Amino acid sequence: MSKPIVAIVGRPNVGKSTLFNKLCGTRLSIVEDTPGVTRDRIYAPCNWEGHEFMLVDTGGIEPFSDDIILSQMRRQAELAIESAQVIVLVVDIRSGVTATDSEVASMLLKSRKPTILCVNKCDSVGDVPPEFYEFYNLGMGDPIAVSSVHGHGTGDLLDEVIKHIDFTKALDVPEGVISVAVIGKPNVGKSSLVNKITGEERAIVSNIAGTTRDATDTMTENRFGKFNLIDTAGIRRKNKITDDIEHYSVLRAYMAVDRADVCVIMIDALEGFTEQDSKIAGYAHEQGKGCIVAVNKWDAVEKNEKTMQEFENKLKVDFSFMSYVPFVFISAKTGQRLDKLFELIVRVKANNSMRATTGALNEILSSATARVQPPSDKGKRLKIYYITQASSAPPTFVCFCNRAELFHFSYQRYIENQIRESFDLMGTPVKLIIRERGE
Repeated sequence: MSKPIVAIVGRPNVGKSTLFNKLCGTRLSIVEDTPGVTRDRIYAPCNWEGHEFMLVDTGGIEPFSDDIILSQMRRQAELAIESAQVIVLVVDIRSGVTATDSEVASMLLKSRKPTILCVNKCDSVGDVPPEFYEFYNLGMGDPIAVSSVHGHGTGDLLDEVIKHIDFTKALDVPEGVISVAVIGKPNVGKSSLVNKITGEERAIVSNIAGTTRDATDTMTENRFGKFNLIDTAGIRRKNKITDDIEHYSVLRAYMAVDRADVCVIMIDALEGFTEQDSKIAGYAHEQGKGCIVAVNKWDAVEKNEKTMQEFENKLKVDFSFMSYVPFVFISAKTGQRLDKLFELIVRVKANNSMRATTGALNEILSSATARVQPPSDKGKRLKIYYITQASSAPPTFVCFCNRAELFHFSYQRYIENQIRESFDLMGTPVKLIIRERGE
């Protein structure tokens, strides 16, 4: 399902980005980075009291600047308002209510979206200063005093945010339908692939990078099953994103990954693997999604009997951080190997949802520890008592042991590989959680 969006808006220099970083980096503990993944600062998935949402940082709104800036900033604010379920308006207690604050508040009131007024830079502990009450004049209800630097009041702010989010609103697809996010850099042929599969011009296709602005859903059915294809906007490097609309296109592309069962990571066969491909793939891996790498435009490559194997060997090195991922060489233009792609999608979805019995897992564990003895340190040896599967999508296993610090990363990888050898886990990441006895 798609996470609800919470947008942070306000004029420049009121501390929006500091608040964003405090909420996402400290209190909410963003998911740890995967090698090859760099998070853009404009958005981050957050979790508060078991509720997940996407927090979005926006540029400062300056309605009274010259015409060009006015139109750009207002457009960004309108996009944030349109996308978000809840909006947090940040103001600065040190400067009081400004004309810009009033203008932005008026814009938000007209939107009729739930809006929380956050009075930032209330850094002293104790009663709020008298200037705080001036912000009631904005007509947005009770303000919340916050210090984005120290973290005071952020818990109250987040409590108020989740009160206004309807977590039952989910973009879930009917049961038995596999959601497939088609992701990749701009202009690799994502929309062409969706059009070829459906036999319709459901998405605009153009050589101009950035033609697709939003994530569009297309339902299709064939002999392999029922699928919801999510065509996403191309994900660019952060320094290439100059258009405000494109910021939100990229956000929606990442959110399409969140609600997908399987991600088809498209690569241009003529251009080969790039750093940006690793970042896109890394995000899907980090979210625990089933993944397939589809090398598009294969029909345009000059080849001999060794070309495909050589290309795949190189990709295996490039995708070493996702050693489980399968590769398929396709042409969205001619339809080459689309049947193979759908076979992989069905298989990877099943693998990502795999459930193993505790008995089978502990047999694997017993055999693995007999073959390679667990590590020891200063006379203390690691003892693994048992292993069980906690959840699926992705398959998540919990190992109970005597001392977690003895369970080295290399030995965790060894156990994971033993599990992969026993079950078909092609195309899906695996999570291994280490617990000490008694936890």
